[in-house]
Amino acid sequence: MNDGDLTRRTFVKQSALAAVTSLPLASNSETRSVPASLKIVCVGAHPDDPESGCGGTLARYAALGHAVTIVYLTRGERGIEGKSLDEAARIRTAECDAACRIIGAKPAFFGQIDGATEVTRAQVDAMQRLLATQTPDVLYTHWPVDTHMDHQVASMLTIRAWMNLKTPLLYFFEVDTGSQTEGFLPNTYVDVSPVLDQKKRALFAHVSQDGQGIWREHHEVMAQWRGREAGVAAAEAFVHLNRDQTSALPGI
Repeated sequence: MNDGDLTRRTFVKQSALAAVTSLPLASNSETRSVPASLKIVCVGAHPDDPESGCGGTLARYAALGHAVTIVYLTRGERGIEGKSLDEAARIRTAECDAACRIIGAKPAFFGQIDGATEVTRAQVDAMQRLLATQTPDVLYTHWPVDTHMDHQVASMLTIRAWMNLKTPLLYFFEVDTGSQTEGFLPNTYVDVSPVLDQKKRALFAHVSQDGQGIWREHHEVMAQWRGREAGVAAAEAFVHLNRDQTSALPGI
C-alpha cells in the first residue's frame, strides 16, 4: 500500500472491520472453536438499559441457542411520574418480561432501588454470589464513565465481582452516548443488522419509558454510526476489558 492510500478514513474502516465479530454457522466446522452453549449475562441498571446498549447482541446469542440472562440492578422504581415505587416497579417488571421474551433472555432482578443504588462490600459480595451462580462465559455491563450514578453503580459492582471470577470475558456497552455514556472508545463491534427489528421491539416494550422515543432520539443514530465505523448497516459497540488480549466475542 502506498502512503497516499492510507487515509484516515480507510485506516479507521480497516481497523474497525478487523474487530467486527462474525456469526458462526453451526454446520461450519472451520469456524473457530467455541463451546456448544455459552452462558451470557448482562447487568444493567434499569429496565431498558440492556435492551438499548446490547439488545441486538443478546438476541444474536439467544438465536444461536446460548443461555442469556439479563440482571436488572433495579426495577426502575422512580421512572414513572405520578406512580409510587411499588406501582412503577410492577409496570416496569412486566415490561422487562416482555422485552426479554422478544430477545430470548431470562430476566433476573438484583434488588436495589432506582435512584438509591450503592456500592458497598455487602453489595459487591451479593453480586459476586449471583454471578458465581450464573457461571457466565461472557459478561456485559455499563461503561463506568457515565453521567447516571445508577449506571456507574451497576458497572462497579460488576467489575468488582468480575475481578474475583476467573472465566468471564467482560464487555462494556454504551447508553445514549454523548448525553450519558462519556469517553467511550470501542474496540469491538457486533453486526446487529439481522436482528435490528428485534432490538427495536424489545426497546419498544418499555412503553412507560417511551422506548420508541429512546430509539429515535438516541439509539437509531448510534446503531447507524457504529455500523459505519464497522462497515455494516447497523452495529453495537463495546469496550472489551482484556485479560487475554483478545477482543473478538466468542460464539457470535
